[in-house]
This record gives sequence, C-alpha cells and structure tokens, in this order.
Amino acid sequence: MLKASPVTVRGTIGRRARTREHLLESEVEKLISAARKNRYGVRDSTLILILFTHGLRVSEALQATWKQFDLEQGVFHVHRLKGSNSGDHPLRGREIRALRQLKRKGPTSRDFVFCSQQRGRLGPRAVRLMIDRLAKRAGLGELNIHPHCFRHSCGYHMAEQGRDLRLIQIYLGHRNVQHTTRYVQLSPRQFDGLFKD
Repeated sequence: MLKASPVTVRGTIGRRARTREHLLESEVEKLISAARKNRYGVRDSTLILILFTHGLRVSEALQATWKQFDLEQGVFHVHRLKGSNSGDHPLRGREIRALRQLKRKGPTSRDFVFCSQQRGRLGPRAVRLMIDRLAKRAGLGELNIHPHCFRHSCGYHMAEQGRDLRLIQIYLGHRNVQHTTRYVQLSPRQFDGLFKD
C-alpha cells in the first residue's frame, strides 16, 4: 500500500489524505452502480465507464465529441491532451450500448458527449463533486476518490492483467515510459513466480 500523503482537492471537498491513487475494478463497478441512481444516471455511469476503460483525463472525456465515437465499427478515436499521444481504442459492447442509450436519453448535444442539463459541456468541478457524492453513496468515501483516479486505475488494471509495459504506455498515450512504470511497480503481479509454493 502506498504511503498516504495530504493532497488538496479544489471545491468543497477540502484537504484530505489518500491511501492510494487507483481503484480496483470492483470499486469502479460500485461507483458505476451508484451513478445509475443519479438523476442523469445514464450520463454519469457512462462517463465513469469511459474514464476508466480508456484511461482518460477528465478534460479529455469532457471534450470528447460524438465524431470521435464510431459506434458501428466499435472504435473510439481518443484525442489525448497534455502532449500525450492520441490513438484509436476498441469499444466493447457494454460501452457501445451505454453510449447509444446516452444519445437517446441525454443530456447530450449534437457535438459533445457529456453535457449538463442545459446541454452545455459538463465542467470538471461538476464531475469532481459528482464523484465525491457517488463515492460516499457507494461506501468508498474513505478512499477520497478524484476524477484522475480512473486514469491511474486503468493503468493499474492493465498491469494486474499482466499486460506488457509497452502496451500500457501506448494505450495511455504516454510519450515517456517512466510515466507508465508506476503501474507495474504498484502491481504485485510483477513478483509472480519468484518463489514456488
């Protein structure tokens, strides 16, 4: 377990310590289930699913347009920010179904996927507050979850699956592999096979 260090989270969340910067897949699923009960449950649960599955920064998700999603071919044209490498990711059936449902039920716009009630682009602060409320509802309040956790969780999940370091680097769009090694270092899978039972 990582050493807890105090971090400042903007908004009403305040200054709190985090014990780790990633979530387990089961914890992400709890958040998705909790999000479905929101007023805009389709939007909120789909946002969390896309953040986690594609290792997006919250800004990348909120700037995502419908043109980036080819629901027929099952491809997401990921546009990375902060100097990261963009690329194409496959969309699973679950994601395609969620995105189609969001397109039908909204709130969404002709351009942006994740929108506010007024059909304007959803803001990062609204997402932070929403995730904080969901974490408490899902019984995960002690983890002090923030939107960037989903990007870390994606990298950690891939390392736990035994994925190659280079594959994780390409998937997350890291230009420098040093940013990727943290996920392998966090995963106990790196020590598999060192000792016999």
